[in-house]
Amino acid sequence: MSLGQCTPIIRIFDVAKAEEFYFGFLGFEIEFHHRFEPDAPLYLGITRDGCHLHLSEHHGDASPGCAVRVAVDGIDAYHAELIAKGYRYCRPGVERMPWGDREMRVGDPFGNRIVFFESI
Repeated sequence: MSLGQCTPIIRIFDVAKAEEFYFGFLGFEIEFHHRFEPDAPLYLGITRDGCHLHLSEHHGDASPGCAVRVAVDGIDAYHAELIAKGYRYCRPGVERMPWGDREMRVGDPFGNRIVFFESI
């Protein structure tokens, strides 16, 4: 038996804020977007370096306040990249956890938390 990649669905409420955060700050790129009709909620696939996330305005897809863990190779470089952007709503730090991982916790504009971690 073999399990495949897991793709979390993250609830969003404002497309412009999601784009500013996920594209402008975190550096993800659009993989696909879908609306059933022009004023229907957006369902969006984003990617960066093999990490895939889905963002959804659909009320039934996910609940706000989720937490997602993303493995990172080179967390210090990613941290430096984010801090250099001067994003006014988030200035994360890197913290060593008691179990040995180094983590950078980032909250999105919708109450969701993404924990980028590097195992030591």
